[in-house]
Amino acid sequence: MKIRNEKKINIKKFDPLTLAVLSKRFEAVTSKMANTLLRTGRSGVLNLARDFSTSIITNDCFLLTGAESLPIHHLSGADLMAKSLLEMHPKLKRGDAFLHNSPYHGCSHPADHTILVPVIDEKGKHHFTVWVKAHQADCGNGQPTTYMGHARDVYEEGALIFPPTKVQENFKDIEDIIRLCRMRIRVPEQWHGDYLAMIGAARIGEREIIEISKEYGWKTLHKFTDEWFNYSEKRMISAIKKLPTGSSQAKSTHDPVPGTPKNGIEVKVKVKIDSKNAMIDVDLKDNPDVMPCGLNLSEGCARTGAMIGIFNSIQDSVPTNAGSFRRIRVHIREGCVVGGGKHPVSMSVATTNLADRVTNPVQRAFSKIKDGIGLAECGAIFPASMGVVSGLDPRNNNEPFVNHLFLMVTGGAAAAKTDSWLTILHAGNSGMCFVDSIELDELHFPILVKTRKLVSDSEGAGRTIGSPSGYCEYSPIGGGDIEVAYVSDGAFNPAKGTLGGLHGAASKNYLLKKNGQKEKLPACADIILKDGETIASYCTGGGGYGYPWDRPVEKVQKDVIEKWISRRRAKEIYGVVLNNKFEIDFIKTEKNRKKLSLKKH
Repeated sequence: MKIRNEKKINIKKFDPLTLAVLSKRFEAVTSKMANTLLRTGRSGVLNLARDFSTSIITNDCFLLTGAESLPIHHLSGADLMAKSLLEMHPKLKRGDAFLHNSPYHGCSHPADHTILVPVIDEKGKHHFTVWVKAHQADCGNGQPTTYMGHARDVYEEGALIFPPTKVQENFKDIEDIIRLCRMRIRVPEQWHGDYLAMIGAARIGEREIIEISKEYGWKTLHKFTDEWFNYSEKRMISAIKKLPTGSSQAKSTHDPVPGTPKNGIEVKVKVKIDSKNAMIDVDLKDNPDVMPCGLNLSEGCARTGAMIGIFNSIQDSVPTNAGSFRRIRVHIREGCVVGGGKHPVSMSVATTNLADRVTNPVQRAFSKIKDGIGLAECGAIFPASMGVVSGLDPRNNNEPFVNHLFLMVTGGAAAAKTDSWLTILHAGNSGMCFVDSIELDELHFPILVKTRKLVSDSEGAGRTIGSPSGYCEYSPIGGGDIEVAYVSDGAFNPAKGTLGGLHGAASKNYLLKKNGQKEKLPACADIILKDGETIASYCTGGGGYGYPWDRPVEKVQKDVIEKWISRRRAKEIYGVVLNNKFEIDFIKTEKNRKKLSLKKH
């Protein structure tokens, strides 16, 4: 990844107040783009789940800001996409817009359609690029899902792949591209509505930056970006210097799916902290070669997966931009399943499953260097409660529908001093997506959600605890069938705890048939859910941090009262003894905890 070196700025002419104001002004631009997309997106994956991101890139292809965006979408990737745009379209004009979803040219995976709009002044000079990425409910795959874990290559996957492709000129659509997408993508009106929302959001970003330039001037804005990167780097240096120098290794294993070894894909990471020189290295080179499946990581997702683990682990709040990135080195091997693949390798599922298997061991490796930093593992993603559903809606004249559900996912990992973020969704998402409203899902799609609840005694136990598992049931309604596709991880390899913390509950997916039979579903599946049948899905819990018997007894007591855990689990795992009135028996608790500690050691 190219690094933008520090530039010396005349601080007397660029005061800290202006730096603070402009940083918030640019963040506000990304927020306005995001709000536009949320309010105008046609598909449920945008207007219900908020699976999109916005950012601003400098004219030399460095990430300036991506406030309130999904980290996996843009930390490393927005810059790579902007670079590929300039390589293929060196002469940019005002009114241009480009569609980009190629993981071979910097994008995360083919389902993440991205609009890039260059911000050009009245003299024709390029100053910034605004960037809007939105996950699509359908992108032309051979099956009605944007996650094809079993695809042997991009040809079997079937997605339309757009290296940076001009889709607007002089602010008008190039209809050939629009027609191509409408002919190939299922439910074309839905896709076109999302496309218009993305274009609208990008144009708002373009307009806002031009307005800021009128107020401050382009020269001042470029001075700001230089100084903002320098400031962010200084913040990162300060954060790293608070960490101990050291190195550690960790592993995380993805469950087997078609095209992988029988034991799945083991991801190894090596983390090195050099606090004296304020550098962090993550080595991903010692991993298997690309595989004939859709789990292979794009370069952007591999680098970002490592970076998320780093930013989750440092103690300070640091701006995530090209300045702070100067202090991070991620090492990737060409031809590797973790970020080294080339066309025609399938990267259909690059943003989620295996990317999390990079983030999780990075943050566990930090905890192994020193208790007090890092995290346990977040829960694995994509159970059937997050399936892509499609079919014909019998309530609406059998009109076709397709949508990616976000019905029930928890997955938060325990940190050194705090319990998990319950609905983080998965490591790469970092809690930026929403869990679906049941009522709105039932309104828009022919499904009935029968149950959605948290599962007690399923948390990753520890000094601090990981999220509990969640359970969900849904069925088709109206007499028709629906197709459900998912790529579930975590059934055989649940989220690991760290430093004595226990793992979270595993994922499980079942088909409940009309006759009452319960059939276990495979990890990677595309099934037809018939009228009268039900999907029953358990998502993974998050891993715990530290030994459970070190958890404050009052917190364990509260967990029992709130029904997160049972009295039996409190005694057997945490060593806390409660009577029928949930009062703590301190004498028995002390003996029990000492016994658990001695047994462990």
